[in-house]
Formats: sequence, structure tokens, C-alpha cells
Amino acid sequence: MSTAAAAPSASKPRASQEELARRSRRNDLIKTWGWRLASYVFFLGLWEFSSGRFMDETLLPGPSAVFATFGELWQSGKVPAAFATTLTRIAIGFLLAFVVGVLVGMLMQNRWLSGFFKDAVTIGVTTPGLIWALITAIVFGNREAGPLIAIVLTTFAIITVNVSEGIKSLPKDLTDMARSFGVGAIKRNRHIVIPHLAPFIFTGVRYGFSMAWKVTVLTEVFSSSSGIGFEMRTATQLFQLPVFLTWILAFYILALFLEKVVLEVIERRFFAWRATLKA
Repeated sequence: MSTAAAAPSASKPRASQEELARRSRRNDLIKTWGWRLASYVFFLGLWEFSSGRFMDETLLPGPSAVFATFGELWQSGKVPAAFATTLTRIAIGFLLAFVVGVLVGMLMQNRWLSGFFKDAVTIGVTTPGLIWALITAIVFGNREAGPLIAIVLTTFAIITVNVSEGIKSLPKDLTDMARSFGVGAIKRNRHIVIPHLAPFIFTGVRYGFSMAWKVTVLTEVFSSSSGIGFEMRTATQLFQLPVFLTWILAFYILALFLEKVVLEVIERRFFAWRATLKA
């Protein structure tokens, strides 16, 4: 009887600790998002206050004018069409860059092939995307191959370096033990190699994706006849500052959405097993 009566009382401190932990996480989340939203309110308010006071509204349109212009462009269908064009280029170009980067990273584990690819990878990492955008604009003009090749040349090296470093740090003892116990190559890759390389690959994808965004818009500014960059160039040529700032703001919003919502959600779900192990 005494043991049965003591059990509920022993579980109460644990429940209270769990509740305190949830409250602490909730408070941290509220503070984090509160400060983040406060930064947006501050800078947008400063921007609105400066427009028409420190600078003429024709040179610095306020956020209210930019948001109104965004609504007009959205209703006209320009925003969805431009985003669809740019995102299609990024998806195709970055997929090609990912495949090339992974293959080259795996091949560089060979000493001779490492010497063959090393300088090319170094050039790819150090060369600014602006250089590749200008080269492809000169060579391909406004053809669709230009942005795709610029994306591949700019981003494949980032993925290659991360994959190569991940393979170098692969625990050889673990793979040797798996072989000694007769574990097949498919299971070894699924349960050992891929989980080990995943953080390196995701790091390369996130950095490479941000570079792909930049070089795609640059190529569209220089040589394309459609997309976000083309719309920016047209707005500057016509000296339409509200339209130009609207495209920049829309570009930022979409980039943040893809980075903070899409990529982070995929990464969090892929690494959900880590939280299970910690628990």
C-alpha cells in the first residue's frame, strides 16, 4: 500500500519539471520572434519616416507605396509569372550543380582525380558569381542555357568541397566493422555513409542555393528577357523606383520563405532521428 501511494507523489515533481521546461521553451520562442518582428517594425518604420522627409519620395518611396505597387503587380500577373520563370531556372540549374558537385566530390577521393579537379574546384569556389554571369551573358546572350550554366559554374564547387570533406571524415573503423559482419553495400550506404554525409550535403545545399539565387538574378539582369532580374532591369530603365523596390522586396520575401520554411523544414525532418536518440 505504501509503495502504491508513493508512486503518484513521485511522478508530480517530474511533471512539474516538464511543464517548466515547456514554459521556458515557449518564453524563449516568444522572445526570439518578438525581437525579430521588432526589427522589421523598426526598419520599416524608419524607412517610412525617411521617405519624403530626408529624401524625396520619387527617390525613396516608402513601404506603403511599395506594398501598394506589389498588390498592383500581383493582380496584373507579373509577379507570379516572373517568380515561376526564375524558380524554374534555379531548380533546373541547381539540380545539375548538385549532381555534378556530388560526383566530383566522390571522384576526388582518388589521388590522381583529386589533382585533376582540384584547381577547377578552387576556381569555382573563389570566382564571384558576377564573373560567370557576365561570361555566360556574352557567350549565350538571352538563351536559356546561359543562366543554367552560370548556376552550375557558381555552385557545384561548394557542394563538391562539402561532399569531399564529408567522405574524408567517414569513420573507417565503422565501415570495416560493417563489412566484417557481412553488411551489404546498400545497407552500409543507407545506415552509415548517407547519415554521415547528410550534414555536409545540407550545408553545401544551403550555401549553394543562396549563391544560385544571386547568380540567376544577375544573369536575368544582364541578358534575359523574363524573370525577376529582367523586371528589375526594366524598372530601372524606366526610372520606376516603386516598381524596382517592389521587385527587390518580393525577391527577399521569397528567398526568406524558401530558406527559413522549405529548406529548414526538410532539414529538420531529415534529422528527426537525432532528437529521438537524444530523448
